Amino acid sequence: MASFKSWVKAARLRTLPLALASIAMGGFVASTQKTFNLQAVLMAGLTTLLLQILSNFANDYGDFSKGTDDENRLGPNRTVQSGEVTAREMKIAMLSFSLLSLASGLIMLFYYVQLQVTETLLFIALGIAAIAAAIKYTTGKNPYGYAGLGDFFVFIFFGLVAVLGTYFLATQTWKWSVLLPAITMGMLSTGVLNLNNIRDYTNDKNKGKRTLAVKLGVDGAIYYHTALMSIPFLALFAYNLIIQANWPAYLVLLLLPLFFIDLMKIRKLKNTAALDPFLKKLALKTLLLTLVYGIGLQI
Repeated sequence: MASFKSWVKAARLRTLPLALASIAMGGFVASTQKTFNLQAVLMAGLTTLLLQILSNFANDYGDFSKGTDDENRLGPNRTVQSGEVTAREMKIAMLSFSLLSLASGLIMLFYYVQLQVTETLLFIALGIAAIAAAIKYTTGKNPYGYAGLGDFFVFIFFGLVAVLGTYFLATQTWKWSVLLPAITMGMLSTGVLNLNNIRDYTNDKNKGKRTLAVKLGVDGAIYYHTALMSIPFLALFAYNLIIQANWPAYLVLLLLPLFFIDLMKIRKLKNTAALDPFLKKLALKTLLLTLVYGIGLQI
């Protein structure tokens, strides 16, 4: 049987702050409303963590089954490819976390929020779609990650669904302006995936994994990354203007140099293998951005 250490490794704990950042952003924006429901945000966070771990397990299994993970792969070793976890054990873990994610979402919908029937059915459908998206990224006959659609699905689920969904669950209200912080989180989350795909560019290209980075080429993917790091700050600035936020909410703009310092370092790298530390840094800085902005909204 696989060891506990191997399962922790397969869960890729360094990706979890990024998943929580999107939920936190939705929660912070929702907390400015009188109908704010903290329990809904906490349950959304738990459900998202379970979905993220499911996605990591599925990615570990999927890239192994496709032959993408081998001795030429850059970055941390995968557990199924290295033999630490068997394919059968990983499939059982994927099924388990699919059920746990579904159960967590249903508990949230039926015990912690009070929605209309149509709204409840919509969120159940979104939950099932999120589970399917987590699994289908690299598994099955036509995984969308191998067709260059990973960026699109990360933007949708880590940005629009996570932020807008959390906001609605926590307030039971809808505001189109919340699309702006949702776009912020979607782009920053996509930036982490883009760095991952630039790092794996050579191996993915040789294995037929046509990520967006492979389609754009390394130089094109770096230009794309520049946009992913820039637009989020413009979106938050615009949102502040719309809601007439107090000045502390603008302090988040002071973080922009931190993102661009790393961007300049990335542009100078000669070896894509050196990108790996920047993935963790971007995930943590995204969480920092969320916290700085969220606290600023409360002042």
